[in-house]
Amino acid sequence: MKLIRHLHNVNIHRFYVFILCCKVGIPFQGLVHDLSKYSLSELVASVKYFTDGTKSPLTTDKSINGYSLAWLHHKGHNKHHFEYWYDYNAKIKTPVIPFKYMKEMICDRIAASKVYYKNNYNDSCSIEYFNSHKNEIRMDERLISYLEDVFTRLSKEGESFLNNKNLKELYLKHLSK
Repeated sequence: MKLIRHLHNVNIHRFYVFILCCKVGIPFQGLVHDLSKYSLSELVASVKYFTDGTKSPLTTDKSINGYSLAWLHHKGHNKHHFEYWYDYNAKIKTPVIPFKYMKEMICDRIAASKVYYKNNYNDSCSIEYFNSHKNEIRMDERLISYLEDVFTRLSKEGESFLNNKNLKELYLKHLSK
């Protein structure tokens, strides 16, 4: 039963991401978003630690085991996670993430909020989550500022704000700082 419930959550999440990615001009990325979640590397732990569908099972995996092999696999195979780009041995530890992956990151965060908050979701959920985890983000400061700006505008203007033009203008504005 946990397998069915977990796969339902994953499929709903991917559906929301696809709809949002279409809005921002990256439908193919939306279509292939998070396919690694169906791999055994991620699926086994996700099903094992699945609870009520209001948080990632990999969070539980990490809290119990101190790390999550499934998460390490996931973030290493999905460029829409800032952790994919972070390299502590590199000269530039936090490179500028290309715009198309930043758009997918935004769509991913909004979709995750919709899945986890369910009927309690509103357009402020993404900025609230972002603000509560902001200190954990290892990313170029301009991109952190960009995400904050996007999620703040989403909370004020709703999803009508989400389109390629608006996101690109903000992305370029923040990179020029």
